Amino acid sequence: MPNAIRIHEAGGPEVLRWEEVAVGRPGPGEVRVRQTAVGLNFIDVYHRSGLYKLPLPAVIGSEGAGVVEEVGGDVREVKPGDRVAYAGVVGAYAQARLIAADRLVPLPGSVDDATAAAAMLKGMTAQYLLRRTCRIERGDAVLIHAAAGGVGLIACQWARHLGATVIGTVSTDEKAALARAHGCEHAIVTRREAFVARVKEITGGRGVRVVYDSVGKDTWDGSLDCLQPLGMMVSYGNSSGPVPPFSPLVLSAKGSLFLTRPTLMAYTAKRADLLACAAELFDVIRSGAVGVAVSRTYALADAAAAHRDLEARRTTGSSVLIP
Repeated sequence: MPNAIRIHEAGGPEVLRWEEVAVGRPGPGEVRVRQTAVGLNFIDVYHRSGLYKLPLPAVIGSEGAGVVEEVGGDVREVKPGDRVAYAGVVGAYAQARLIAADRLVPLPGSVDDATAAAAMLKGMTAQYLLRRTCRIERGDAVLIHAAAGGVGLIACQWARHLGATVIGTVSTDEKAALARAHGCEHAIVTRREAFVARVKEITGGRGVRVVYDSVGKDTWDGSLDCLQPLGMMVSYGNSSGPVPPFSPLVLSAKGSLFLTRPTLMAYTAKRADLLACAAELFDVIRSGAVGVAVSRTYALADAAAAHRDLEARRTTGSSVLIP
């Protein structure tokens, strides 16, 4: 039988167990995929810790790539032998899995499995953030928190490609250098710089049109203060903890601001949207406008070590688990 990383209770990295799992034959509309690479994402930590609750026991992980081994009845989207990838479907930390066929994206020959596993969730997140949630136009000023993270490095490159002035926050000088190498014109090291003051300085006091914030609690108030009137706060993660309750009057007091809390799953719920999102991601990768570097690889069995590094901010860019 194949192995997978499962949790039987919420908690720290120690609850991740490498154990055999039964993976049956695919039913109608399903596909069995032999996985070759699995993406590491902060949402995996949320599932493991119980912040985002899953029925237990559960195989965590939301992004992967592999080869179709078998298809069930009524499957028209893919066939055995196809290289495929997916994002936003829990159950990725496994050597093999069943998945709905309409959630799979065929991989072009120009994108290898490790890149796909590193890019699908983070890259499609960047796509909907920049191209749909707040569509970036040439000349816009944007603030991207965690600019040296997986989504951050992709979003910085993509926003710069679209003609935006890209401002990012990072925690160290090393991460600042990495962010600058990936399109971030102004990298603010938050351990020694007040990011609100720096954003106002960079923008001549105007503020930015949009803030893309995956940090949450620690950056919430400052993010709102960085926005220009009628600006948009895009809160798409909470690596520092969830944002506490607040009054909507705060948004009016700070300049009639807009607020959204989007998810990839909602933006790709329709298969046509999923395919369009992935196609645009593959296009910018193929053109060289966006590069996706796999900074670290771990054996899937060592997922606990990967989680410790992720939570301790020892990772940059994208990391991949190899089954």
